[in-house]
Amino acid sequence: MVNMTVVVDKKEVFNYGIKVFILIIILFLVSKTIHIGKTKENLFDISKIIDKDKLLFCIEDNLHISKLVNNKKTNDNEKIDPLKTIIESQLAVIGKVKIDEKKVEEKKNSEITKVQENEKEEVKHAEVGVETQVLENNVPENFTNSFENVQIKNGTDYELTDEMLTPNVEINNRNVIIFHTHTCESYTPSETYNYEETGTFRTTDLNYSVARVGDELDKQLTSYGFNVIHDTTYHDYPAYNGSYGRSQETVEEILKENSNIDIIIDLHRDAIGDYSYAPTVKIGDDYASQLMFVIGTDGGGLEHPNWEQNLKFAIKVQEKSNELYPRII
Repeated sequence: MVNMTVVVDKKEVFNYGIKVFILIIILFLVSKTIHIGKTKENLFDISKIIDKDKLLFCIEDNLHISKLVNNKKTNDNEKIDPLKTIIESQLAVIGKVKIDEKKVEEKKNSEITKVQENEKEEVKHAEVGVETQVLENNVPENFTNSFENVQIKNGTDYELTDEMLTPNVEINNRNVIIFHTHTCESYTPSETYNYEETGTFRTTDLNYSVARVGDELDKQLTSYGFNVIHDTTYHDYPAYNGSYGRSQETVEEILKENSNIDIIIDLHRDAIGDYSYAPTVKIGDDYASQLMFVIGTDGGGLEHPNWEQNLKFAIKVQEKSNELYPRII
């Protein structure tokens, strides 16, 4: 028996190739149309119907069909069916495409699972009972009043009585609103934590502004069972002037839809960025900026009947904070 190379009409192969290529396009359209019917996508958006990477893969494979047929050898009792050869080639292509789709889906599911695991990550609470010390700084000690371990600086014309400073306030402390009059207040950028500034130490990137501190406070309070609404509306962008009026409107709208809220925190960052001046507290091996409560009164002429309750609440929080971490406030 003699082996021989079968010569195939290249024109015939080319014609078969064109027909199969058209058939492939139709199959892609049909399969994608069925999928589109489920997802309600636009049938006439060809970029959504055909995956260009998969299509290019099929086209590239068709360009090698003539070579595949011409290099195929058989015996004298066997005929080559170009159409069969092409279809067999395309079935292999489709099989690889399905495998690639499966890999993509598996990767996608893996990423979703990873995100879900991160979301379920337990919030770490600060340790208690660790040594705390105030680092040396240039901040003058100019407190005017005190209540036990709490120091108060009175910058008003009011005379603070013992009754005003006694933290005998009872409020509903389970529901909290956090907002930011100056939402874009940010921190000194570094190589590790860099951001696009939209002003001097200001950014609309909520990951690098004081709003991020609000996120962390939200997580901590929520982990202890508090109900928190954290609003990150820009009140100081694009205009800084009028920030307080705009933030007041935001809070009033939130209160219309959420009753029984007594704790409302306008969270800011201080303007001092010099460690030699800014008060810093070392808690164990960590360093933290001291906190400060700013309590407004009605001394400027605006109506504010509950300012004394705010002062009592701030003293109560500071009293507990200093018990856990002396001089943190």
